[in-house]
Order: sequence, then C-alpha cells, then structure tokens
Amino acid sequence: MLAIANQQDEAAFAALFAHFAPRIKGFLMKSGAPAAQAEDCAQDVMATVWRKAAMFDPTRANVSTWIFTIARNRRIDLLRRERRPEPEDLPWGPEPERDQADAMVLQQETDRLGEALSALPREQRDLIEQAYFGDLSHGEIAQITGLPLGTIKSRIRLAITKLRQAMT
Repeated sequence: MLAIANQQDEAAFAALFAHFAPRIKGFLMKSGAPAAQAEDCAQDVMATVWRKAAMFDPTRANVSTWIFTIARNRRIDLLRRERRPEPEDLPWGPEPERDQADAMVLQQETDRLGEALSALPREQRDLIEQAYFGDLSHGEIAQITGLPLGTIKSRIRLAITKLRQAMT
C-alpha cells in the first residue's frame, strides 16, 4: 500500500487488486448486492484505493480494514441512491385537499402514535426514532450507540410490538 501511495507503483496495485477485488465482490454479494452491481462496486472501490492511496495511514488501520471500510461506505451510498425516488416519480403540484373526516382520523392516529411513543421506555424510544425517523440501519445505530446489534434488534422489535398493541 505504501508503494502505491508513495510511488504510484502499478505492480503493487495489481497485486493488491488481485488480492482484494474478489474479496470485496464477495463481501458486497453477502450484503445483498447482485453480482453485476458487486463487480462494478468492487472496481469502483479499487479505483478509489488507487486515487486515495496517499490518504492511507498505517497507524490508524491496516490495509484490509481501510479498503473494506471504503467498500462498506460505497455499498451504503448505492443503497441510498436506490431508495431515492427519481425526479419523474415525484408528484408535482399541490396535493389534493383531504376529506375532513380523513384528516381528522389521520390526526387522531398521529396523536395516538405520539402518545404510544412517549409511553415507551427511553432506550426503546430512542432506537425507534433513530431507525424510523433518522433512517439509520440497525448496524449504524449499533455503531453510534455502542450497543450490540442483537440488543438493538431486540429493543426495536419489543418497541414495535408495544406500539402495535397501543394502536389497536
């Protein structure tokens, strides 16, 4: 990695590419990416490694950690792009006025949901807010909070069960 960073050593990059590209592709496929998308993403990750090799700091991480962090971040970017609606899918113009009865029912349900959320224990409410209002994945919440992933999932599942009961 240092040879790539300091001298733009193509032979060193070829060896690094041969070692990491298939592993990155496998990592991306295990995380749910289709094979073609994983291949494209792996190529993009390795191109980023070439361009940003000078940013690698061996005192902060080893090479594999640095490269797989780039791959993970690229995968998250792709997922966010897939979820984002295209401009032609967005509705244009003002929304039609809702029927007063529908608006009243919606407001009542919103109020009930707010009350149900406030009745949750703080640790469950915070996780629900991060997952659904903050649009964070369970893994991202685990990284932010430092809690184990299983604890995050259990608390969210329990909170959703309580919310369903409160809404029925």
